[in-house]
Amino acid sequence: MQRGQSSYEITKANGEKSTFDPQKLYSSLTRSGADETQAHEIVDAITSELYPGISTKKIYKRAFSLLKERSRFLAARYNLKNAIMLLGPSGYPFERFIGELLKHQGYKVEVAKIVSGKCVNHEVDVIAEKDNHHFMIECKYHNQPGTVSDVKIPLYIQSRFLDVAEQWKRLPGREQKHHQGWVVTNTRFTIDAIQYGSCAGLNLIGWDYPSKGSLKDIIDSLGLYPVTTLTSLTLTEKKALLELNVVLCHDLRNNASTLTQIGVKDTRIKTILAECIQLCQHFKERVPSYS
Repeated sequence: MQRGQSSYEITKANGEKSTFDPQKLYSSLTRSGADETQAHEIVDAITSELYPGISTKKIYKRAFSLLKERSRFLAARYNLKNAIMLLGPSGYPFERFIGELLKHQGYKVEVAKIVSGKCVNHEVDVIAEKDNHHFMIECKYHNQPGTVSDVKIPLYIQSRFLDVAEQWKRLPGREQKHHQGWVVTNTRFTIDAIQYGSCAGLNLIGWDYPSKGSLKDIIDSLGLYPVTTLTSLTLTEKKALLELNVVLCHDLRNNASTLTQIGVKDTRIKTILAECIQLCQHFKERVPSYS
């Protein structure tokens, strides 16, 4: 992208300062499906509105608004990171969402399961099993931008996993399975957390980590989006769907009566389902896992 550069200093969610990079904004828009013309128009509009110290949150909200004027579907994809942060406040919908991602990759999945370790019992967010693989998965959900998972998280999860794995290896038919602990977060890991996880043999999956097979990559490759991405739903309606355990756009598309159940008027249902169908158009039942 060869457009005029801006030297405006902007403020990140964690309070750090950096220089506005129009190329980064352009790339994020095109990754969401915007064409070159749409992306250039939005970058130019935002660049003209910048002021010193503007927050990345305000830049994002403005870009989202401009993209939504052009396409709800593209805006929904652009809004994915924020949509994942709405899978709360308990974090249980996030656990269910991770379980669904694994289920659609062919894993047998259990969510929020109490399992026996060698020493004590543990509540495990997600257990996933396929072929010779058996995974204990801890989901670290955050609802605030800029929040990271530091090294204490994988240290703690590894100690729990080792206790559970000792017991798993004693069970008939599981002695030779590949047992592994995972940590999945919707934000980022610190460098120390990544270093420890790699050394200890944990599988760490963050919003944009690893470079291939990150949480965003997995969601996009499966075409499996949470209902919180839908721009045609209100925040209240999104929360109501989550309370009914409707987490996926795929499930909502196949059970439109749920919208009537939460009080959505018939005049809006068509619009919501149209956005749902667009988001689900690349949905695949199963793809190779990133294990």
